[in-house]
Amino acid sequence: MASHVPPGAPRPASKANNPPSSQPPTNFRANPDSLADNLHNLNFNSAPPRAPSPLPGTPFSRQATQPLPPSVSPFPPTFSHPAPFASRPPLVSSASGGLASTGQPVFASGALPGGQQRFPPLGSAPQPPVRPPPTMAMATATARAHPQPQPQPPTTTSRPLIRSSPIRTPPVQPASPFSVAPQARQPPTTAYTYGQPTWPLQPGQGAPPPPITGSPQPPRMYGMPPPLPNQSMTSVSPAVRQTGAPVPGASKIDPNQIPRPIPGSSVILHETRQGNQANPPPPATSDYIVRDTGNCSPRYMRCTINQIPCTADLLTTSGMQLALMVQPLAIPCPSEETVQVVDFGESGPVRCSRCKGYINPFMKFIDQGRRFICNFCGFTDETPREYHCNLGPDGRRRDADERPELCRGTVEFVASREYMVRDPMPAVYFFLIDVSMNAIQTGATAAACGAINQVIADLPEGPRTMVGIATFDSTIHFYNLKRALQQVYNPLMLVVPDVQDVYTPLQTDVVVQLSECRQHLELLLESIPTMFLENRTAESAFGAATKAAFMAMKSTGGRLLVFQSVLPSIGIGALSAREAEGRTHISAGEKEAHKLLQPADKTLKAMAIEFAEYQVCVDVFITTQTYVDIASIAVIPRTTGGQVYYYYPFSAVSDPAKLYNDLRWNVTRPQGFEAVMRVRCSQGIQVLEYEGNFCKRIPTDVDLPGIDCDKTIMVTLKHDDKLKDGSECAFQCALLYTTVYGQRRIRVTTLSLPCTSILSNLFRSADLDTQFACFLKQAASEIPFSPLLLVKDRMTNLCVNILLSYRKFCATVTSSGQLILPEALKLLPLYTLALIKSKGLQTDGRIDERSFWINYLSSISIPLAIPFVHPRMVAIHDLNSKEGDQPLVPPVISLSTEHVNDGGIYLLENGVDCLIYIGNLVDSDILRQLFCISSVDEIPAQFVLQQYDNPLSKKLNDLVNEIRRQRCSYLRLKLCKKGDPSGMQFFSYMIEDKSSSGLSYVEFLVHVHRQIQLKMSS
Repeated sequence: MASHVPPGAPRPASKANNPPSSQPPTNFRANPDSLADNLHNLNFNSAPPRAPSPLPGTPFSRQATQPLPPSVSPFPPTFSHPAPFASRPPLVSSASGGLASTGQPVFASGALPGGQQRFPPLGSAPQPPVRPPPTMAMATATARAHPQPQPQPPTTTSRPLIRSSPIRTPPVQPASPFSVAPQARQPPTTAYTYGQPTWPLQPGQGAPPPPITGSPQPPRMYGMPPPLPNQSMTSVSPAVRQTGAPVPGASKIDPNQIPRPIPGSSVILHETRQGNQANPPPPATSDYIVRDTGNCSPRYMRCTINQIPCTADLLTTSGMQLALMVQPLAIPCPSEETVQVVDFGESGPVRCSRCKGYINPFMKFIDQGRRFICNFCGFTDETPREYHCNLGPDGRRRDADERPELCRGTVEFVASREYMVRDPMPAVYFFLIDVSMNAIQTGATAAACGAINQVIADLPEGPRTMVGIATFDSTIHFYNLKRALQQVYNPLMLVVPDVQDVYTPLQTDVVVQLSECRQHLELLLESIPTMFLENRTAESAFGAATKAAFMAMKSTGGRLLVFQSVLPSIGIGALSAREAEGRTHISAGEKEAHKLLQPADKTLKAMAIEFAEYQVCVDVFITTQTYVDIASIAVIPRTTGGQVYYYYPFSAVSDPAKLYNDLRWNVTRPQGFEAVMRVRCSQGIQVLEYEGNFCKRIPTDVDLPGIDCDKTIMVTLKHDDKLKDGSECAFQCALLYTTVYGQRRIRVTTLSLPCTSILSNLFRSADLDTQFACFLKQAASEIPFSPLLLVKDRMTNLCVNILLSYRKFCATVTSSGQLILPEALKLLPLYTLALIKSKGLQTDGRIDERSFWINYLSSISIPLAIPFVHPRMVAIHDLNSKEGDQPLVPPVISLSTEHVNDGGIYLLENGVDCLIYIGNLVDSDILRQLFCISSVDEIPAQFVLQQYDNPLSKKLNDLVNEIRRQRCSYLRLKLCKKGDPSGMQFFSYMIEDKSSSGLSYVEFLVHVHRQIQLKMSS
């Protein structure tokens, strides 16, 4: 630690010795340009865009809808004070009597119906103003006036899941199958980690018992009967023989008592540091509000273990991963303090002269503030003269609470000229549209043009915003947007026929300022579908067109958005249909099947590296009904910091709305250009590897031509020396980037965690969500290079080794008939099973679908990682039974067919797709209210969710919109029924059931237990 008092906490006698100044320090900028400022009160809907006129001969029609009532926008109507990021785009909400998911999308500025915000409100907690940001003195006074509830220290609880029949019957009630094993190292406390649990209990569970003070008994699992006073933990006989063979009838597991996710029903208030110690963060999938008191918010950076092992041997013994998940531009909760912007002028931010670490709350000032000790390398530096301040009696600088960089874990510095190799680049958006025969006939071209036409209004205002557009089939067509200024008709088309040696016909007139060509660009987008209506060219020169568009953007950099519909078959980077080969390999034993998930050759990879060098970020929207070889195409967005969007099979009825929402979110979400990121660690720990969507040219940095609020980068760590027990280990992520308004910024995120030499502390402080996100990303990176059986075995072994270590070294129960699970990782077996059964690890899945699965996981954030493989299922046939102020989302149902009956309707979502299963015996009245059909046989193949004039339909639309808001994604809706391929797709997500893809949940627990017993006996 840098001081004896936690960063951000008031110093003793500070009022007497150094009263806080009413003015911020000179280098503090109450600047409305800060990211958190602009995202302070984000609402999910915005003003309705102008609808383009219907196109003659367009493959899909436009339907009018009613706009939602507008509400107050968190952003000013003008751009007199430019902000680095645009507002958060909405998802289509249901208007009364209008379409909810397709047709002409409708948006409204403000909250969702019912006043729902992206984050739950904090009751009476003070809401910080949108701008200007409060001074640190004001923030400190507010915190003192409104103290937050104090989180309790974490606990470690053992969960025995498998129990055998006792040798002799005890004279009292039989022992519970969930008897608890006391800790071998130190008895944990009985306090709850984040206060008294407020989530609803599952059926059959009882209320959690009150803590027993002075008792060494660890906390029990909720719903577990209390152990009897004379119960012995060693009086159970083994349920599995030492050879691994099961004892007939011995292993017994109550399916109703095995661990399952229980969502919380209240908001968690989290202070990042308290009492000079780091607080373990709440689960990433929970609703929480953060108060930054020295450590960064867990939204920006999380560690897989919240106590760092002192040695590499201790980490190896635990079996766990040591890694950081970094999401530097994550969106904060509106109730949280804004990220402050600090300007040090031309001198730039204060840094360590040896390791170049940035000033942060954990750097210790000495010698009356004249020098400071770096918390990363330990080097002692001279404090710059203009930055000097005397120390208080507690050893902290007297101005520490007024300087964001000295009391906050996340801060943004204004970059000086030394951080620029050129002037900040403009915001350039280049749209590249497939106009081949397949794209025209399926409506993909018309959908892309319609979406772009509406999104133009959402691009940043001002002279720095530039646009370009091109189309392609077997040739490439550029459009002279400057010449359109002197013409009444459409811009001049410039055709590039050579797709082997491409070029840009005009270097200056292809990309122009949006303000100069907006009207002509809109007219061009409206006419493109009819211009190519009779096109009979089936080939696609994707690689050549992408290269040509890059050449047009090469001088500036920017974002290239490509709309692709067919397999690239001609020109640079032409591909062949490898899917047919994949079927042959799979039937032959899949010896080489995984190679189909690798890029076909290195051509596109070499192109992508060149794009990244010139700061061009590529996003690909794949609107297809056939195989397109995503494994090869995705190399370009993955290397340039972009993203792949996959619409299969593309429907001109149901997918245009999703395409528009995805495109609008892509260009308006918080983002930056030409970014460079580096993570620094304290002595003893070093970065081993980065994993995500980026280009890496030197070992220490990652280059990000594009970075946005959704992108997460995994940083794996390793020991290079022994850490001191009781000390702290610090991590700092520095992101240098350019805002869409041309401001060069440095986002600095710092996290300091305690070091420990006690194994049980590692399990007590393990972060389940982050650990499992590492599992997912490791599996995604291994699938293209290893047979699936090996990947599945590796994932299972990762889970087994963690539980084995806990069972062997931390639990004192000696019975081999119990499977002991640490409290923090109790859901690890369930999530591991979900991973093994997921699409990416199935041999019968489509190659493109598995490739998309792999690429989606490469940059997925932690809150979205778990639902992607372990979806959420709720019942919607009884939405009318809810009374009072109930949450929009009904209680979650376990993923088992036992909970799905023929008389119900169930919604299942994983953050990408939303399946609605309709049972065969559903009441016809409910079907009429929800879908305007009278029987299951009338379910349409292409589903459009509409809102009808009845309460049940309104509640379903509100539920769908709420889920889309939570997931930041316009989920594709699909109706499913029994006996249909759609029904098979729905039931494939029933993870807890035994299926062709793997064991049931109970069987998997038994399998894990047997593996542990075998390893313990060997």
